[in-house]
Amino acid sequence: MSEPKYSIVLRECGLLGAGDDSETVDIAIDGDKIAAVSPHIPELGESEIDVGGKLVSPPFVESHIHLDSALTAGEPRWNQSGTLFEGIQIWGERKQCLTLDDVKKRAVETLRLQASQGILFVRSHADVSEPRLTALQGLLEVREQVKDWMTLQVVTFPQDGIYGSPENDKLLEKSLDMGADAVGGIPHYELTREDGVKSVERIFELAEKYNTLIDIHCDEIDDEQSRFLEVVAACAIRSGAGSRVTASHTTAFGSYNNAYALKLMGSLAKSGINFIANPLINITLQGRADTYPKRRGVTRVKELWQQGLNVSFGGDCMQDPWYSLGTGNMLDVAHMAVHVCQMTGMAEIAACFNMVTVNGAKTLNLGNENYGIDAGKPANLIVLDAEDCYDAMRRRAAVRYVISRGKLLAETAPAKISFYGI
Repeated sequence: MSEPKYSIVLRECGLLGAGDDSETVDIAIDGDKIAAVSPHIPELGESEIDVGGKLVSPPFVESHIHLDSALTAGEPRWNQSGTLFEGIQIWGERKQCLTLDDVKKRAVETLRLQASQGILFVRSHADVSEPRLTALQGLLEVREQVKDWMTLQVVTFPQDGIYGSPENDKLLEKSLDMGADAVGGIPHYELTREDGVKSVERIFELAEKYNTLIDIHCDEIDDEQSRFLEVVAACAIRSGAGSRVTASHTTAFGSYNNAYALKLMGSLAKSGINFIANPLINITLQGRADTYPKRRGVTRVKELWQQGLNVSFGGDCMQDPWYSLGTGNMLDVAHMAVHVCQMTGMAEIAACFNMVTVNGAKTLNLGNENYGIDAGKPANLIVLDAEDCYDAMRRRAAVRYVISRGKLLAETAPAKISFYGI
């Protein structure tokens, strides 16, 4: 019997985007790279996985989460109003007692849960409005701790605004000196419109100085007069940084009048920036001041997608002051988007699947060479207990196998149902 040539060979894979649903491929892994993708690979692997025609996909991408606040729901109290602003108040109290061990323990626990469900790329925001920068330091240490099985990007996030206190601007720049991957902000939470515009300009200035990505919490409010997205687009056009820039949330976009929204869409297309929607959280937080009709509170996902702009989805919160639920499952996020954004056509459902996979990779600026299932790329992939992406979305299918850096990281046994007496 011949010696195995590959470390792992996956047999009979229903490859995402392969076209003909009846065709399957074998995928060979050698070390931490994909060595071959072919209808039939005759050579053996040290480990062989019979996929049985199930769907194989690049891993899920969590484009937007706050690991520093994850798993703190109810501490020190519950958010009774369910609003964004009560959540900010509660977190303002909770973050006063942050320790490195506290942040790191909760972050790693959350990342392990996410990895078990097929997420291998995560962008997390770290609150840098607290003078000790404990949240940031904790997540930077976690980034190093998990690097062998998870790619973690850390965004500096001045939760209280860059100009909300005299020290916040200095803290933001210090956080970039410490090694954050991206710079963020929250212009709609600044004290004045002028401060909000100034904060966006400052973010672009810092990103250029430190050569970082940009991810701004932008217009996460129901106020139709909150129009910082146009400022982000203008700065991206002038700087040429478009593909490195992300506008997160942009929920006010759903409240703009259509005449202004149409004009803005042209600027957004010209800018080439990325968008992140957080359907689970924003359908919960937004519209709280409405009676009826009540706004959905999610940005214009379908229209942005139809215009060819890059849109991805984030889970945003997991059991924290803003959202007491959350499982870390990106199919839950995409499933909610299908409903809230009314994207129920077959092409639209497939697009929502892309928004937690390939679109997220683009948002994180991973580069085509670092993501996807092709020979020569890093061996990061997942096997879902589903026939195709429609089936995966409909049932929020379990992730049977997670392969990270060429190694089997996690395996989930399929659920078994037994009937008695019928």
